[in-house]
Amino acid sequence: MDDDTRPSVASVPALDLGRYLGLWYEVGRLPLRFEDEGATDVTAEYSLRDDGTVRVDNRCYDDEGRPTRALGQAVVDDEHAGRLRVSFLPEVLRWIPFTRADYWVLMVDADYRHALVGTPDRRYLWLLARDPGVAASVEEVFLGEAERQGYDLTRWIRPRHERGPVTDDQLEG
Repeated sequence: MDDDTRPSVASVPALDLGRYLGLWYEVGRLPLRFEDEGATDVTAEYSLRDDGTVRVDNRCYDDEGRPTRALGQAVVDDEHAGRLRVSFLPEVLRWIPFTRADYWVLMVDADYRHALVGTPDRRYLWLLARDPGVAASVEEVFLGEAERQGYDLTRWIRPRHERGPVTDDQLEG
């Protein structure tokens, strides 16, 4: 689809952050330069920090089966609750302008069991769920929304979930 004919990327008009917080499993994603294509058991956990920002704790097993983690911080856009600005830079560098990426919640179901998150430039997209497996009919609805918003899913990756989420002990060991 030509860039000029694609619809605008739109985030959800409202997001209940309290319901969105917690553990999510990555059901699928577009390729990322900072995540191995063969990464497995990918999770993202969102929790509220004392300063009102959101702690983002991404974990997975890399291509070689090693547990890995990326810690970040998200700030909710005051004017658009469904839009987060996220940084994975070390905490001492997060003050630098233009170091936060736009992560927009494009779709979330009424029970906050499934969410579609993408960047407005359409480079990155994730389908997240509260459980590692998702019914094909649910995936079809969420990916249909992604396509409607102009995302190209030809390189869609579905990570395996076999070992369970990476634990703190595994990261420390």
